[in-house]
Order: sequence, then structure tokens, then C-alpha cells
Amino acid sequence: MGAPDLDRLQFRTETTEGDSVMKTTMGRMAAGVAVAGILGTLAVSQATVKAATDTANLAVSATVTAKCTITAPTTLAFGSYDPVVTHAATDLDASTNISVACTKGAPGVWVGLGLGSNASGSTRRMAAGSEFLSYEIYSDASRSSVWGDVLASSVGYTPTSKASTNLTVYGRVASGQDVAAGSYSDSVVATINF
Repeated sequence: MGAPDLDRLQFRTETTEGDSVMKTTMGRMAAGVAVAGILGTLAVSQATVKAATDTANLAVSATVTAKCTITAPTTLAFGSYDPVVTHAATDLDASTNISVACTKGAPGVWVGLGLGSNASGSTRRMAAGSEFLSYEIYSDASRSSVWGDVLASSVGYTPTSKASTNLTVYGRVASGQDVAAGSYSDSVVATINF
């Protein structure tokens, strides 16, 4: 055997003495490289996820239904009728409003008024027991168009918004009726058709 190689021995000695330091340093470096690799992979994965997209259309729908409401006034009140003097030759007039509301643009809306509870044929009448006081309801201020409960004699309505609208009801008790004193009344059904 030859003489021992001093360089190799010295290296081995240094390595043996610094082995724990070297292992610690190498371990830390390996851990740092591993963490950096994981973070790099995550960053690449997130970039990949953010870069890839897809789209689809979500259909949205609703149906608006045509709806109408009607509110009649408490009373079409004529007040006092004097068959002897005041209303012997002068009609007794009164007016009131019917409130209607419909879905905006609802087509073919019309309002009808029935003949009342005491009608005789097509003549509307208020009753006080067995006595009757004839009257009529019109859709115009001149009281020439009788307001009936069929389309031909009804009042048409075209809703431009959902807001309620007043329709004027014009009433007239004809002059010259020979009736007994008393409190006369009737009830008329108001109907909105849509």
C-alpha cells in the first residue's frame, strides 16, 4: 500500500465534521426549492384557470297578465226631487265617478252598467216600497247616450298606465213624474270587461 492521500483524508474529515451543518443547509435548500416549485405550480394552475372561460345564455322570462279593477262610488245622489214645483218641468241631474284601473295596454276593455234592481223593461227605476221614480244613467254630459251593460252601449277604456282613472257617470231623473213622498233607491251593477 502506498502513502495515504492527504487531500482525500482532509476532505473526508471536513465532511465528517461539517456533515450536520451541510445536511441542514442542504435540507433547507431542498425545502426552499420544493416550496418554490409548489408555488410556481399553483401560480401556473391559477393562471391557467383564469385564462380559460366559457359562456352560456341564461334565459329570463315573465308573463304580464291583463288585469282590471273597478270601484263604484257609494251613491249617485240626486238629492231632493220636487214633482210639484221645481221638477214639474225641469229634470233633476247628478253625476259621480267610477274608478277603473287596468294593466297598461290591456286590449278591448269596456265598462257596463246594469239596469238596476227595479227596472221595468229597459227603464231604470228607484223604489220606495211600491212606488217608483224613473231615472237614467248616461255616459256623456249632454245625457244623450244611455250607459248600458252590453258592448254597444258601454264605455270603452284604453289604459295608458296602471294608474286608476275616473269615468264620469251622468244621471237624470226626468221631470214631471207623479210620485209619492219617500226615500227612493236602487242598486246598479258596474262591470269592467277585459
